[in-house]
Amino acid sequence: MPSLAQAQAWYAGADPVHDYQHILRVYRMAERLAQAEGADLSVVRAAALLHDAEGTAPGGSARATHHFSSAEFAAEVLRAEGWPAERIAAVQHCIRAHRYRDTREPPATIEAKVIFDADKLDVLGAIGACRTAAYAALAGQPFFAVPSARFLAVGQEEPGEPHSSYHEFLFKLNKIKDRLFTPTARAIAAQRHAYLQDFFDRLQAEWSGEM
Repeated sequence: MPSLAQAQAWYAGADPVHDYQHILRVYRMAERLAQAEGADLSVVRAAALLHDAEGTAPGGSARATHHFSSAEFAAEVLRAEGWPAERIAAVQHCIRAHRYRDTREPPATIEAKVIFDADKLDVLGAIGACRTAAYAALAGQPFFAVPSARFLAVGQEEPGEPHSSYHEFLFKLNKIKDRLFTPTARAIAAQRHAYLQDFFDRLQAEWSGEM
């Protein structure tokens, strides 16, 4: 089984949104969901530790395909540990299926559903507020900007319009709770979503001087 110490080394050069601390949070949540939903803990733990192992360097261009490159890296690691082919494939499926913006390989096993849900819960709640602001900063975008009517209607920015953390909330985070698979994760998401909604409502009110 890959160790936390190994994972810490794999993510030494990761951006602050997908760093070792993110991996730890996903690992802990994935364990919780796996135990509640009856998933294979070994597969879930390995996938949690390896799901972002490639393509997360700051300023890198490999983010869009990191789930594929991370799955290949996972196979190398697990083969070296002597894992059988079918269990390596199970871990790889979890990793390939965890990306929100790529639906070509949706989670088909309870382990993959657990990893998807654990990873997505990390963009909700207080952690989600912090991560979204950090991600905007990494991309050179503001933490808040007033969305255009076009963005509010169809999710597309006007020319020159920034994609602030509030834009990301409207575009993605506001929909996360409806994309989760497991009952346990959906219950957690309801609370975290409510917190994040309140956060951005207050942010908008403070920005406009209403509070």
